[in-house]
Amino acid sequence: MNERLELLSSSLASVQKRVEEAATSVGRSTGEITLIAVTKTYPVSDVQILASLGLTHFGENRDSEGAEKASIVSGTWHFQGQIQSKKLKSIASWASVIHSIDNLEHLAKLSKVLESSEKVMNVFIQLSLDGDPSRGGVVASSLAPLAEFVLHSSNLNLMGLMCVPPVEEDIESAFETIGLVHQGFIRDFPEAIFISAGMSSDFETAITYGATHIRVGSQILGQRAYPQ
Repeated sequence: MNERLELLSSSLASVQKRVEEAATSVGRSTGEITLIAVTKTYPVSDVQILASLGLTHFGENRDSEGAEKASIVSGTWHFQGQIQSKKLKSIASWASVIHSIDNLEHLAKLSKVLESSEKVMNVFIQLSLDGDPSRGGVVASSLAPLAEFVLHSSNLNLMGLMCVPPVEEDIESAFETIGLVHQGFIRDFPEAIFISAGMSSDFETAITYGATHIRVGSQILGQRAYPQ
């Protein structure tokens, strides 16, 4: 076993154990939790190692990086970065799930680019807790029009809500709020049963408040080295 394989195997097992413990602590099953390895900035060789260890869900924030890796490693690929309209056609070609929908125009374009294929795109609507446009997402009162559009599109499937809590907000309070918003949301949109929330620093707390999809990078793959 080479050094990188050994490191990733150990860190993945540790995260999986923590997921199990967090789920068990609130009477949930690990079968309810989808672990997405966020592979942005890491080489495709790391993704290949994780796939060999049995992981099947991978997340990317940049279209170009996701397209390249998805062409090499089979799996369920998730796009979770801020969306640029001009990139939607490319994103739709490799991603199976988009977590960061917050704009009706993007939904309309996404639906249109999917018309030439038989693909159905799974989408999360991004919830904003503070309304800061620079962070993406829409406030709770603006979720319904986006959800309605998805439900009336034959090539889009509404998964649920995604949220990244503001860094300045108390994390327990933030995840509690996300859970409460989701409870209200599924009363109107009962198909949208999933919550994409929780990253390396807070995924255990997210699980205790109902997260079903957690996006974990550095806790599995180690500290990122961003290009200078």
